[in-house]
Amino acid sequence: MRLLSFEHDGRPTVGLLVGSDVVLPLRNAGGEPPFDPDSMLALIAAGAQGLAWLRSHSTGPTVSLRGLRLLAPIPRPTKNVFCVGWNYLEHFKEGEKNRPAPVDLPEHPVFFTKAPTSVNGPYDAIPYDGAVTEKLDWEVELGVVIGKRGRNIAERDALDYVWGYTVINDVTGRDLQRRHGNQWFKGKSLDGCAPMGPWIATADEIDPSDLHLICRVNGVVKQDSSTRYMYFRIPRLIEELSLGMTLEPGDIIATGTPAGVGHARTPPEFLRPTDVLETEIEGLGVLRNRIG
Repeated sequence: MRLLSFEHDGRPTVGLLVGSDVVLPLRNAGGEPPFDPDSMLALIAAGAQGLAWLRSHSTGPTVSLRGLRLLAPIPRPTKNVFCVGWNYLEHFKEGEKNRPAPVDLPEHPVFFTKAPTSVNGPYDAIPYDGAVTEKLDWEVELGVVIGKRGRNIAERDALDYVWGYTVINDVTGRDLQRRHGNQWFKGKSLDGCAPMGPWIATADEIDPSDLHLICRVNGVVKQDSSTRYMYFRIPRLIEELSLGMTLEPGDIIATGTPAGVGHARTPPEFLRPTDVLETEIEGLGVLRNRIG
């Protein structure tokens, strides 16, 4: 199933994508759902019970996808978005020229976060302010949405905690990232710099081990890879992240980006006002965000 959030009477509500261009608002599905039908977080928190209800209530008055303003599937996460750095070998290697000395491949994932206010819709504009950053960069990433509460999750059990998958672009102000040294939070957390969506595909529909990722700027391919080249696989990421730290329903993990980012190119390339950034993952859809 593919679940999305869209604007209804000025507020978010949740819909089920039926086919390629029809949406069933969950408020139209009939019966009494065991969750708030206008809240993606409530649906996720309802776990298996919520998904079972959806499967048995998948009919009702529908609306056209074309007429909707889609929001990020989780318009306002309850926490920062968890992110992984240097998780594709080619991306790690292309970044070496920006480091003062060679660095060994990591034994453990590098984690950082993006503020909830960075989350943006799949088709909304990404703010550009040259007084804040002149080096706005792109990073296509597979997003993992956690479906149940867990702490010290074993790698062998980790995928049981995944509710679904989505597309994220970890848009980054590189000059801010460098300015603040070894912590990346500021350069990663600018408003609107985490476009996400267009929907969440539930875990039963997606095999995340070999998904084609692609990022385009003004129609030109900048990143083209597959999740099979992840250095740390999703189960390992969940095991490490949950060590001594509770993961909860609706938590989002951005799993790292492959090679092809702008700052590592020769010469470096960065996003400019009016550019169109497209972020696509096989089976999960396409984000299309104008800069500025």
